[in-house]
Amino acid sequence: MNLQTATASSDRIWEQEILPALERYIRIPNKSPAFDPDWVKAGHMDAAVQLIADWCRAQAPHLPGLTLEVIRLQDEQGRPRTPVIYMEVPGTRGDDTVLMYGHLDKQPEMTGWREGLNPWTPVREGDKLYGRGGADDGYSAFASLTALRLLREQGVPHARTVVLIEACEESGSYDLPAYIEALAPRIGKPSLVVCLDSGCANYEQLWMTTSLRGMVGGNLRVDVLTEGVHSGDASGIVASSFRVLRQVLSRVEDEGTGRITLQALHVEIPEARREQAKASAKVLGDDVFAKFPWVPGMRPVGDDGVELVLNRTWRPALSVTAVEGMPSLQAAGNVLRPYTTVKLSMRIPPRLDAKVAQKALKDALEKDPPYGAKVTFESDKAGSGWDAPPLADWLSRSLESASAAYFGRPVMAMGEGGSIPFMGMLGERFPEAQFLITGLLGPGSNAHGPNEFLHVPTGKKLTCCVAAVIADHFKR
Repeated sequence: MNLQTATASSDRIWEQEILPALERYIRIPNKSPAFDPDWVKAGHMDAAVQLIADWCRAQAPHLPGLTLEVIRLQDEQGRPRTPVIYMEVPGTRGDDTVLMYGHLDKQPEMTGWREGLNPWTPVREGDKLYGRGGADDGYSAFASLTALRLLREQGVPHARTVVLIEACEESGSYDLPAYIEALAPRIGKPSLVVCLDSGCANYEQLWMTTSLRGMVGGNLRVDVLTEGVHSGDASGIVASSFRVLRQVLSRVEDEGTGRITLQALHVEIPEARREQAKASAKVLGDDVFAKFPWVPGMRPVGDDGVELVLNRTWRPALSVTAVEGMPSLQAAGNVLRPYTTVKLSMRIPPRLDAKVAQKALKDALEKDPPYGAKVTFESDKAGSGWDAPPLADWLSRSLESASAAYFGRPVMAMGEGGSIPFMGMLGERFPEAQFLITGLLGPGSNAHGPNEFLHVPTGKKLTCCVAAVIADHFKR
């Protein structure tokens, strides 16, 4: 591609077509089914599907032969699964296939949005477009087709391309396996997979994701009484459910360091990934941790940037994301509460089987409960991580060239701490495929949290990079 032409076209399409559509998309509160069980009745998911499908269909004059279908399957009980947008763009010649992936469901609102912002109102401030779901991952369908438009505008050949946009990723992609199975004959055997649902460690260069952590999630509950009783009467005789819960959690996590002590949740970190962590830490410096909104006086768990990168990408880590059984501060009485429940999110390293991790965690938490308390861990999520196959020479050269051309700096590779269940599914089904996993979730973008934003200049450049890689894939 001609660099100047591609850059100008990407800028024009983003400003005139993509951003207006993204602003309409941000206004739709299409929360993932895990956060909106009545999503069918609410209709927000259908509205988001309709918006994106309409925009994509309008690209047909630019992408001759484009076909689009909204596919709706049912589960074994006859209930509707979340829909999938399935698109095909014919290749210039040959029978090779590129598979592009994104999702359109969103995380819930979250509190803490600064004054002038809220999750469902798009706000453009300079290079940033604020609002829930713009960067995670509403832009993906638009950018995928725009990358192909850049190629078609210049007559650059490319392989047949399948674009798959799901609506269940933020709930663990539990509907996706059924769609992959149903669509397998139509998808074919892709030799390149492009996923635009990941992140970048800065906005100055192209970042590719080489691994993803998995996750085991669920509710840990400790019961000590059948009803609450006066704390003056019971404390000192009845163990607090919160204290018992602390003891149980200490079986798997060192509260002094945050290190997960359950060895079944660790894997050997490959040397190549350690070297990537060293390179990333050197480039990023303090930005490894400075991107987070620290309270004054707070510091990271360590001062070695390499170890912090590895903590985030290749080591297990525990977060408590919700609590039940505790009244609000205003409603609390002097009562020893009967139970405490917390929602656990255990990030597990790549290459670890999620089912194995799920069982190990449940066994460790439930065995020999202190004081004979009733301790139960009910897991509701278990997804394995993913480790990319070795990079083919052509893709390595293509990424270096694209990053240098459109960002002016070398490409960087690093693992991500989050999960994209689709990658594990594809890795198993297409072991010979090459993967380009990348995205716009960079410093401060805060996916899942308040003040989420999309960095517009990076979106424009990333679109050009994806187009360049697809062109190089064709002529490899």
